[in-house]
Amino acid sequence: MPDHFYVYPAYLGAGLSRRGGRRLSAPQAIPDVTIEEIAAATKRLGLKAEIEADKHYPRQAFVYGGRVKVTKKAGTTKAKFLKALATELNRQRTSSGKR
Repeated sequence: MPDHFYVYPAYLGAGLSRRGGRRLSAPQAIPDVTIEEIAAATKRLGLKAEIEADKHYPRQAFVYGGRVKVTKKAGTTKAKFLKALATELNRQRTSSGKR
C-alpha cells in the first residue's frame, strides 16, 4: 500500500458532478480551488504536501491543472482527508473573505 495519495483540484471542484470527478458532496465542494491552496491547507492540517504542476486529472486529460502528492498519516483514509481539507479550505476562505 502506498504511503501517499494524490489530490486533484477536480476532487474538490464545485463546478463538477460526481461523474466528472468531484469526490465531495455538493455543499462541501469548493469553487475554483488551486493546487497552491490545496498544498497550503494540507500543510496546515499537519501533512506533507508536494505540488506536481505538470500533471493532469485522467478524466480531464486536456486540462493540466496539476495535483498535490500528500503523505498519508496512519489511520487516515482519502475520503476523511478530503472532507477535512474542504473544511480547512472553507475556513481559510471565509477568514480571508474569498468565498
